[in-house]
Amino acid sequence: MKLINHKQQHNRFGAIFALLAMVSFTISHAAPSYQGELTNIINLKGRWKFSIGERIEWLRPGYNDDDWESVFVPDTWEEQGFHGYNGFATYRKSFYLDDSYADMLLYLGLGYIDDVDEVYVNGKKIGSSGSFPPRYQTAFNARRQYFIPNDLLNFNGKNVIAVVVYDAQQHGGIVGGDIGIFTTKYGIKVDVPLQGTWKFRLRDNIDWARKDYDDTNWDELFVPGKWEDQQYRDYNGYAWYRTTFKFRNDLGDRPVLLLGKIDDADQVYVNGKLIGVTGRLIEGESKRVHIDGNEFNAFRGYYVPEGLIKQNEENVIAVRVYDATGVGGIYEGPIGLITQKNYIEFWRNKKLYK
Repeated sequence: MKLINHKQQHNRFGAIFALLAMVSFTISHAAPSYQGELTNIINLKGRWKFSIGERIEWLRPGYNDDDWESVFVPDTWEEQGFHGYNGFATYRKSFYLDDSYADMLLYLGLGYIDDVDEVYVNGKKIGSSGSFPPRYQTAFNARRQYFIPNDLLNFNGKNVIAVVVYDAQQHGGIVGGDIGIFTTKYGIKVDVPLQGTWKFRLRDNIDWARKDYDDTNWDELFVPGKWEDQQYRDYNGYAWYRTTFKFRNDLGDRPVLLLGKIDDADQVYVNGKLIGVTGRLIEGESKRVHIDGNEFNAFRGYYVPEGLIKQNEENVIAVRVYDATGVGGIYEGPIGLITQKNYIEFWRNKKLYK
C-alpha cells in the first residue's frame, strides 16, 4: 500500500511535481560532477510519435511510424486523448547531430517517467528505470539521464530515440523535466565502454569473483543505475555484478577501470584478481563491514595490473558491493576502461575547471 499511496500523492499534485522535476534537474547539475556540468544542446520538448503497446520492431531506427499518433513531451498521455489507459506504450523521436559533437560526452535527458521505461538510441538500449511486469516496480520519481555512447550515433545523419513505457495506474508517460540531448565541457571519455547490461545477484559468495564462475542464471541489471530503480527496492546488504568483455584497443601499461560511483563499499576483481577496494569488506566474514559514510561519493578509478587484461580474449569483471542504507549499487558512470595517459589528463583538466 505504501507504493500506491506515494503514486496517488504524485498524481494529485501532478502540476507541482512537473515543476519540481524541472527544478530538480537543473539544481542537480548546478555543480560539476565526474560526468561534467551538463548543457542542453538539442531541446527535445515538443511533439513525439506515440503508440500504445510495444513491439520489438518499433525499436528499430528504420521503422516507419508515419501513421502513429503525435503527443507532446513532457506531459501525461491521459491529458492527450488516452484517458484511462494503463499498460505499455512506445514513444519515438528523431534528432540530428553534426560532427562537431563527435568527441564530446553526450547524454539523453528524459526528465521523469511514470512508471517504468527502457530507452533505445538507434536500436541499442542505453538505459532503463524501474521494472516491467511480471516483476513490476515503479520508478516514477527517478530522474532519467542516460549516457549515449558515441559509437551508437550517426553524426551528420538521422538518429532515432525509442522509449518503451509501462504505466500501472493513473497518470502515465514522459511527464516532466528537461527533455533533450546534453553535453559537457569536461568529463571522462572511456576508451573501452562497459556501460550496459551486467549480470547481477543478491547476497554474497566470494567464489563469484572467479573468472570461470558460471553466472548464466543470474539476473541482469543495467549499469550504471541504482538497483532500487531496477526491481530491488529497499534492499540493503551484499550484491555482486559481473560482466564479460573483449577489446582490441591498445590500452598501454596499467590501464584504469572506471566504475563511477558505488553505494556504499566495493571490491573489484578482474579475471579473478582483486584490483581495488573502497570501504572495508572482509572476505569470509560478511557481517563485518566498515562504512565511514563517504564511500558512496568516492569516484572509482582502479589501476589494472600490467598484463592482467588480455586483448582479443574474454575478460571478466566482478564487483562485490555492500549497501548499508538508502540507494545501492553502481549508480553513476562513467563505466569502462581508459588509458593511464587519458586518465591523468582528465584529472589535470578537471582541476582547471574548479
